[in-house]
Amino acid sequence: MLAFRDLTPEDRDLVVPMVQAFYRSDAVDHPVDAAILERSFQDAASPAEPLLRGLLIQWEGKPAGYMYLTQCYSAEVGGRCIFIEEIYLEPEYRRRGLGAQIMAWLEQEYPAARRFRLEVTQANQGAISLYQRAGYTFLRYDQMVLDKIK
Repeated sequence: MLAFRDLTPEDRDLVVPMVQAFYRSDAVDHPVDAAILERSFQDAASPAEPLLRGLLIQWEGKPAGYMYLTQCYSAEVGGRCIFIEEIYLEPEYRRRGLGAQIMAWLEQEYPAARRFRLEVTQANQGAISLYQRAGYTFLRYDQMVLDKIK
């Protein structure tokens, strides 16, 4: 059975290796400093950071992956947007239908959301197929960023 629970700081040694694996995968197309990944985990596991929610994904009581979510208001849809920052499943839990269950759970967990949004690299065709089966379509915008990471 699929289950979710909020991350705690005690999950660090369990989750950070999964975060590192996510950032080495074809889901990410640029390097990110390990200190930033650590800070993001700490924020995701802290109730003091309201903008980032970290979840442990469990299958039959065993850790299967993690997910980071943020919320914002989207003027394009006139309401709340759930931004799926990261979804990661350990390799042994992939291709079991868990991804579809996770996407359905998100919609149940956030019924007031008017949009669910995520980023995906073209190299990650398995994820693209999953998201399209869940009803996601491409929203063609080019992103521009100004990083102020020190």
